[in-house]
Amino acid sequence: MQPFAELLEKLAFTPARNAKQAHLLHAFLSLPDPERGFALAALTGELSLRNVTPSLLRGLVAEETDPELFRLSYDFVGDLAETVALIWPHTEALQDISLETAVSELSGTAKAQLPALIRHRLSTMTATQRYAYLKLATGGLRVGVSARLARTALAQFGAVDVNEIEELWHGLSPPYLPLFDWLEGGEKPVSLAAAPFRPVMLSTATDLDDLSTMDPADFEAEWKWDGIRIQATNDAGVRKLYTRTGEDISAAFPDVIDCVNFNGTLDGELLIKRGADVAPFGDLQKRLGRKKVGKAMLESHPAALRAYDLLVWNELDLRQQPFDQRRAALRECVAALDTPRIDLSETLPFSTWQDLADLRATPPDRVIEGVMIKRRNSVYSPGRKRGNWFKWKRDPMLVDAVMLYAQRGHGKRSGFYSDFTFGVWHDDQLVPVGKAYFGFSDAELKQLDKFVRTNTINRFGPVRAVKPEMVLEIAFEGLNESSRHKSGIAMRFPRISRIRTDKPAKEAGTLSELKTFLASGD
Repeated sequence: MQPFAELLEKLAFTPARNAKQAHLLHAFLSLPDPERGFALAALTGELSLRNVTPSLLRGLVAEETDPELFRLSYDFVGDLAETVALIWPHTEALQDISLETAVSELSGTAKAQLPALIRHRLSTMTATQRYAYLKLATGGLRVGVSARLARTALAQFGAVDVNEIEELWHGLSPPYLPLFDWLEGGEKPVSLAAAPFRPVMLSTATDLDDLSTMDPADFEAEWKWDGIRIQATNDAGVRKLYTRTGEDISAAFPDVIDCVNFNGTLDGELLIKRGADVAPFGDLQKRLGRKKVGKAMLESHPAALRAYDLLVWNELDLRQQPFDQRRAALRECVAALDTPRIDLSETLPFSTWQDLADLRATPPDRVIEGVMIKRRNSVYSPGRKRGNWFKWKRDPMLVDAVMLYAQRGHGKRSGFYSDFTFGVWHDDQLVPVGKAYFGFSDAELKQLDKFVRTNTINRFGPVRAVKPEMVLEIAFEGLNESSRHKSGIAMRFPRISRIRTDKPAKEAGTLSELKTFLASGD
């Protein structure tokens, strides 16, 4: 466990993406098989282990230590795995184990024997090893490494294009011995995945100033809908739905899967549609992450695909054809499918960038986030290629809110209160309306953390309630009705835009003000 523990520690305390990639590259070069493969699987969420729950860990640590000491320590540290790792006593001689052994035990041990196993392993490890072991067991790594970053480091390790790895990924399994063999000069593994994921083309943000340097006649534009980007593929009858990062979400959307009645791959936006009306993102969230969807949910939240692009059709790979030609083929494909669950994203009429700006400012539906702009002659090139596809999102909504609660962060932020719950006024009370944990600088984080520590009025484990005095300007991308929240609303992508030290809490925004956004769609 020691090499894996050291890797996690480096990743957790390294903020820069390139530096994280360098740590991963070093691990792939230095760790033997199968250790590096299991480390890769842990970081990319591909391990299937028994779920070690927080309640199990709390029960174990309560038996081994003073419960009050643990409570105080957990309140100070703010991370359960880190607290248990630090407070657990050594009761036996230290004995390191391989990552392969840890994975085998955690995946194969019967549930009834799991507590005894974990107690034994924690008692024979160092604090650093215990931390890594518990993060592995709970699946809560959170060290700032996405699956894409890990695969990018793999590509660097093997001097290959990351898209080659992406297309093979769903046919591989831990500990990825054929993959590492290929990356070290061996034979490239043949993809075993039916209906493989094909890396998606991404857009870059733009604005009117940037666009003014380009000829609008070279571009097409479409609405940008507030759903999730997906890829729908049918390979000789095997049908899959993937997110833009390659996560297979087929099980959650059988109604869309049933309509992918062609041999090829579509790119588009997954939405909830009732007739011609597109539902807010909150409705889509109710189906995401499900392993099975019941009949009632299928009827009340029917899913649909709004097609943007066509990658493969009838065994012909169209990705190297220009967008205009792919668009023509897409139109034929959607017409041939002839199902209301898959429709064609409409193009927008404009001759000048100001024309498009006017359309962007007054969309016909509040579920629209902005516009997508695509160069007519662009091939479908995976990744973010500047100059071909652009997204021009609507300006964010803003509201002044009051900080109510704060929670410690994770990784390099574990020493700071960095997750903030905020509220607005409803009559003479503050009601929570959202939570944000980014948008501020390191200096502002220290300012916010200091405020929390000096203005705490109550504690709930790692969470602190604070005096309702700090006003934060919150930027957010959209607003949905939500029965799960006391306020009745849910924000999309809230972030702290700035700290309003100039504004007293009594002048913060109101719930009626937010509901005005909801009603208007602005």
